[in-house]
Amino acid sequence: MSAPAAAAAGGPATPASPGPSEGTDPSDPSANPASTASPSRPTLGRRQVHAVAGTYFVASFAALGLPPFLTEILPGLGDPTARWAGVLYVVPTIFAAVGAPLWGRLADRFGRKRLLLRAQLGLALSFLLAGWADSLTTFTVALILQGILGGTFAASNGYLGAALEGPELSKALTLMQGAARAALVFAPVVVGSLSPWMSPHRQYALLAVLPLTAAVLIAALPESRQAKPGAGKTAETSGAGEPESAGETNGAADTAGEAAKALDVAEAPSPVSRLRALYALEFAFVFSTVISFPYLIQLIEDHLPGTSPAVSGIFFALPHLCYLLTAMAVHSAFHHRPRLGIALGFTCIALGLAGHGVADSLVTLTAVRLLLGAGLTLGLVCLSVLAAECAKGRAPGGLFGSLEFFSKAGAVVAGVAAAVGTSHYGPAAPVLTGGAVALAAACALASPRTLRSIRTRWSR
Repeated sequence: MSAPAAAAAGGPATPASPGPSEGTDPSDPSANPASTASPSRPTLGRRQVHAVAGTYFVASFAALGLPPFLTEILPGLGDPTARWAGVLYVVPTIFAAVGAPLWGRLADRFGRKRLLLRAQLGLALSFLLAGWADSLTTFTVALILQGILGGTFAASNGYLGAALEGPELSKALTLMQGAARAALVFAPVVVGSLSPWMSPHRQYALLAVLPLTAAVLIAALPESRQAKPGAGKTAETSGAGEPESAGETNGAADTAGEAAKALDVAEAPSPVSRLRALYALEFAFVFSTVISFPYLIQLIEDHLPGTSPAVSGIFFALPHLCYLLTAMAVHSAFHHRPRLGIALGFTCIALGLAGHGVADSLVTLTAVRLLLGAGLTLGLVCLSVLAAECAKGRAPGGLFGSLEFFSKAGAVVAGVAAAVGTSHYGPAAPVLTGGAVALAAACALASPRTLRSIRTRWSR
């Protein structure tokens, strides 16, 4: 990405000097307030973006790899039947949802790199406490702290959002989702492999070294900053300096004022309606996909008795592997038409989840898992593109913190709905519920009113 001048409101980049049509001298600082007062938005290279994604991957290992082993951890903490496993599984998610918007606003105020470091160190502290907990109460407190003090995904996205924009930002967000998928696939395998030598409970303390390592790597990265709102207006007055005559002052002020007005119009944030639509889509997408996770193994056992745990694990990982293999290709194909991509994604999710209810062979189950993987990939990639669009002209910490709230809320509601549905109607209930929500979202996106809105307000 070229070195753009940061906008007064943190919006899209503008050229460093006015074009010939403006009738101004590019060397005159008073005629170009954005170039004099708005500091250039720092450009992160590919290595630095990959470093941020890598730090999120290693920090997510314990957060995503150890919860599936709660049923083995809790008996040693005074819960012999692990009846609290379901509740404790979502405790970090609940408190992460509560804390994410606050941490995002603090990042915009005090520095995104600083708050990203805080998130990694907070994870390390909570993992150490969980690993050395000797009671269910202490372990629960550690999980609460993990949710409150963590938030590495929102913090990483806010850091990237302050330094990147447009396709570069959406591609970076797609890479971040890839890091999350990779951790979700590989972390349980590593934890299970280490279990013969160290219990999953004590692995919390061992894996605390990962967010500590991530913090060291983040410390070497540059701070990401945006111009403060109103910087363009400050430049308008300060860029003129001390002119020699009142006429020169008035002429410079008029020219600067016109440029500032044009800059404000070009870099105004997207309508609030788009932001609300993004939050609603994020909630519906997370709900419809996460609801199938908790009881998938049980569903496979019911439909395909005798399936080995290893094969069931492969089926669980298949949609996430699909994302890892195809996400960047999907981004290239749909970054100019994300609304079409998210509609197709919801359609694939609805069909894939409905197919889970009738899959009675390895072949059909593989097919519906791949179909779900296609929907997962389309949805995650296109939501990243929509988030990058909404980030223009907005403080990225607050935006991604709020987005994380709706994501975590969708996951919590999905977990509750899965538990209630399974207890009343069996393990097929979650996939059918998620399919119904995905179908409703696809129909809403395909409605004439939504299509008109897309053409008039969100068209490219």
